[in-house]
Amino acid sequence: MYKSIVMKATEKWTVGRKAISPDKTPYRDFQILRTIKLTLVFIIKLVETNPVSMNCLIVDDDILSLTALRHLLTMDKSLTLIAECSDAAEAYKKIIDNQIDLLFLDIEMPEMNGIDLVRSLAGKRPMIIFTTSGTAYAAEAFDLNVVDFITKPVMSLRFLQAVTKAKELNRVNSFELETKGDEFVFIRDSNIIRRLRLDDIIYLEAMGDYVKICLSKMDYTIHSTLKGVEQKLNHRNFLKVHRSFIVNISKIDTMDGGMLIMEGNLVPVSDAYRAVLNRRMQIL
Repeated sequence: MYKSIVMKATEKWTVGRKAISPDKTPYRDFQILRTIKLTLVFIIKLVETNPVSMNCLIVDDDILSLTALRHLLTMDKSLTLIAECSDAAEAYKKIIDNQIDLLFLDIEMPEMNGIDLVRSLAGKRPMIIFTTSGTAYAAEAFDLNVVDFITKPVMSLRFLQAVTKAKELNRVNSFELETKGDEFVFIRDSNIIRRLRLDDIIYLEAMGDYVKICLSKMDYTIHSTLKGVEQKLNHRNFLKVHRSFIVNISKIDTMDGGMLIMEGNLVPVSDAYRAVLNRRMQIL
C-alpha cells in the first residue's frame, strides 16, 4: 500500500537533486538514495507483515488539515477512523465514549488547546501524535510522553514514520498472558519479552496510564490500564482489593484494618472489596 509513496518520494528526491546538479548524480548521492529506499522498504515490510489494527481520532479546527489527515489514514487499512472533531471539548467526549487507540491532535485550537486536552485525559489516554503548524510547543509536547510531533503540512512519509512508531509502541506496550496452566505471564519490557511466574507477583498497582508489577526482587512497569490487565489476568490467586490494586492473595502476610502487609509492602483495602477478600482468604 505504501510502495507508491516510496516511488514518488525517491523520484522527487532524484529530480530535485538533478536540478541542483544537472550533469549527473554523483555516486555518493546514489548511495544516499539507495539507503532511503532500503529504509522505507524495511518500514513498509514491518507494517505489512505485522498489521496492528488501531482506532483513530482526528482533532483539528482547520478543515484543510483535517481533510489531509483523513486522506492519509485511508492509505492504511489497519487504521480505522472513528471520528473527526474540530475542538478539544468534542474530542474529550469521543475519547471517553469510544475505544480510541491513536489520536492525531492539533495543538493550537480555541478555548482548550491540544496540550490541555492531553492533560485532562488522565487514565483514558490513547497514544498521541501531535500535528501542528510550528515547533514552539515541541518540548512541552514531548514532556507529555507523546508518540510523535509532526509539523504541518503533514507529508506522506512523515505520516508513515509516526504511524509505524505508534504500531511498534502498541505491540511493545501490550500485556500478554500465556495460557499454559495459567502459571506464567509474558510482558514486553522495552524490546525484550520477559516471562514472569504468576506466583512471583505480589501485587499490581495502577499508575495513571501505566501498571506497576511488583515482585520480590524488582518491579516492572507496563503501559496499560489496571482494568485491561484484570481482564487478561484470569487466575484464582489474584483479586482486586482497591480501585488501584490487584493482589496475589497467596502473598498476604497479615491484614490490619484497611491495610495488607505483603512481603514488607503495604497495600490498601477499600470497603467495597473487603467482603470479597475475606471470603477468598477463608478466614477461620
